[in-house]
Amino acid sequence: MRILRIFIIILVLVVLVVVVGGIVGFNFLRDNGIKQYFASMKPPAATVSTTIAKPSTWTPGIEAIGTVKAVRGVDLTVETTGIVKSILFHANQKVADNAVLLQLDDAVERADLDAQKAQAALDQTSLARAIELTKRGVGSDSTLDTARAAASASASQVTKLQAVLDQKQLTAPFGGTVGIPKIDIGQYLAPGTAVVTLQDLDTMRVDFSVPEQQLPLLKIGQTVRLGFGGEDRPFAGAIRGIDPKIDSSSRLVNIRAEVANPDGKLTPGQFVQVRVELPEEQNVLTLPQTALTTSLYGDYIFVVQPAKPAEAAPAAAAKPEEKPAAPAADKSTEAKPADTKPADATKPADKAADSAKPATDGEKPALVLSQVFVKPGRSNAGMVEIVEGLKAGDEVVTAGQNRLFNGMSVVVDNTVDPTKSANKQADQQ
Repeated sequence: MRILRIFIIILVLVVLVVVVGGIVGFNFLRDNGIKQYFASMKPPAATVSTTIAKPSTWTPGIEAIGTVKAVRGVDLTVETTGIVKSILFHANQKVADNAVLLQLDDAVERADLDAQKAQAALDQTSLARAIELTKRGVGSDSTLDTARAAASASASQVTKLQAVLDQKQLTAPFGGTVGIPKIDIGQYLAPGTAVVTLQDLDTMRVDFSVPEQQLPLLKIGQTVRLGFGGEDRPFAGAIRGIDPKIDSSSRLVNIRAEVANPDGKLTPGQFVQVRVELPEEQNVLTLPQTALTTSLYGDYIFVVQPAKPAEAAPAAAAKPEEKPAAPAADKSTEAKPADTKPADATKPADKAADSAKPATDGEKPALVLSQVFVKPGRSNAGMVEIVEGLKAGDEVVTAGQNRLFNGMSVVVDNTVDPTKSANKQADQQ
């Protein structure tokens, strides 16, 4: 009985050792297979859009912020006191030159003018009688002089009263568009009271400032383009004035341009973005602004290049690492429960090696990224000039730079153009 107990204990210990050894061996082979799988697995290639860098025609320019004003614009005021009798215009009405806009109560002035006209007629009659008497030798020269002075004074008084009467009317000094009335009928107005604004909207002027360093590039007649925001500048004009004096406090020079406004889209006082176009330049390397990435280390781009043979070697080198797993699987044939699973653990590594074969076969050359630091220059219409670091013919990534890194495999898909809006691309498709 004692020998039987010892035999049973030894048998149990042997079984425990075999089970524990099988579990440890299975875990070892599994971990080894997982390591081989991840070691041979390449990250999936990222899809990017690209553009080919090539010399192009560049239109440099000077950009500034400007304010729109009417070439002829004024806030109309009254010259004399009075009560508003009638308002002869309405808001946004187009009026002609010398059109009457406002009439003040002029009853007193009109009566005074009529009385003075009667007095002037009487004085003129007295002058004619004095002249006739003098011709006959009956009248004296002093009487004639007195009559002539009285007639002249009466005529001058009529002219004065007529001017006072005219001040009771407010007329347009030029043709244009009137604004909202600032007065009401029956309101008493004092001299200088603003009545309405009058603006000639057919032609506008734009005042803006540029740094003194750019003053030599400007001249009268240069083309100017205006816009309200973004890169679209639909209005075109020309420089009409350059201030001959530079502001000593700001080191800026004032520029004035004139722009036709037939559709009335420009409004006095409006904010606009101004671009003065300079002569074109040839053979300038440019890229879309989306291709340029700015970091603490500088500005850089990603250039797409064919993968070198040495970069495809890790996929082929994964096969020798699989060989040690095969003897281990053979040695574990004694433990049938762990027999098949270690062999299955090595299959992902084989599949990863097989998936790398098309890249090495060379049907399509693999593409990788190269991070290149560049020196950007001027920018215009969504494009940026590259001064250093870029060669003509380089294929540059234009979208998706935030998830890319140096040496990463990529696939080029230029069906998506980041320089165009999504709506335009949908319409083209």
